[in-house]
Amino acid sequence: MSIELLKEIFGSFLSLSLNLLILFFLISIIISFFEPFIPFSKLEKVMTDRNMLLGNFAGALLGFITPFCSCSTVPLLVTMINRKIPFQIVMTYLFSSPLLDPWILGLMYYIYGFKVTAIYGIVTFLFSMLIGYVLDKLKFSKYVKNVIVEGVELHEDASRRTNIPLNIKVAFIDTFNLMKSVFTYIIVGALIGAIIKEAVPTSLLTALGDYNQWIVIPIAAIIGVPLYIRLSTMLPITNALLAGGFPLSPMMALLIGGAGASLPEVIMLKSIFHNRLVIAFVVSVFIMATFSGYLFLLLNFK
Repeated sequence: MSIELLKEIFGSFLSLSLNLLILFFLISIIISFFEPFIPFSKLEKVMTDRNMLLGNFAGALLGFITPFCSCSTVPLLVTMINRKIPFQIVMTYLFSSPLLDPWILGLMYYIYGFKVTAIYGIVTFLFSMLIGYVLDKLKFSKYVKNVIVEGVELHEDASRRTNIPLNIKVAFIDTFNLMKSVFTYIIVGALIGAIIKEAVPTSLLTALGDYNQWIVIPIAAIIGVPLYIRLSTMLPITNALLAGGFPLSPMMALLIGGAGASLPEVIMLKSIFHNRLVIAFVVSVFIMATFSGYLFLLLNFK
C-alpha cells in the first residue's frame, strides 16, 4: 500500500468520521428536544395489530419526510425503540429513511426523468413496508437489544414541554449518553468505510458495465452495501457514469445497496441489534437492491 493511498485513506477517514459525529450529534439533539412533544403513547395505541398496515405505511412515510442518510437514522431509531413503537414500523422506517425524501426524488427527476423516479419511489416505499412486515412476522423483534440510554427519563415529558431550559439540558444529557454508547462504532465504521471508498476504483464499476447485466446487478448491489453513500451527493456522480456508458439497471442496484446500508451504519446497528437482525437487515437491503435492478432491466431501462 503506497504512502499516497494511506494519505487518501486517512483524509477520507477524518472527513467521514467528523461528518458522521457532527451529523449524529446534531440530529440527536434535535430529536431529543422535540421528543416530549411527540404523542408516542397515542401512536402506540393507534398502531395496534388491527391498524398495523396503516402504522406500517406511517413508518414508510416517516422515512420519506426525514431526510437522513443511513447512519443518521440511528438516533430516531433508538427513540422509537425506547418509546415502544411496534417493531414492524421501526424497521419500515429504517429501510425507507435513507432511500426516500423529497430532495432525493426531485434530484432523481432532474437527472433521470419521471418514469425512473416514479418506479424508484414506488418500489423502495413498498419494499420497505414489505420487509418490515416480513421481519416482524419472522419474530426478529426478539433480536433488538435493550437500548434504553442511561439518563433518559420518559416521565419527564410534561416538565420538558413547559420548561425549555430543562428540555435543552435533558436533550444534551441524552445526546451525550447516546454518543458514548455508539462513539466507538462510528469511528470503526468510518475507518472501514474510508478504506473501502479509497480501495474500490471507479474503473472497476466502468469495467463491470461491459458484462451481462443479469450478473452485474447483484454484483453492483454487493459493492454498494459496504459503501457509505448519500444519494444527494452520489446521484450527480452516477449521472457521469451513465454518460460514460454504465447501464442504469446495475446503477440502481448500486445506489439502493449503498444508500440503504453501509458498513458504518451496520457497525452502529450492532450496538442496537443482535447479529441475526443485523444480518437480516443487510440481506434485506441486498434483496431490495437486486430486485430493483432486475425490475429496471425487465422494464427495458438499460
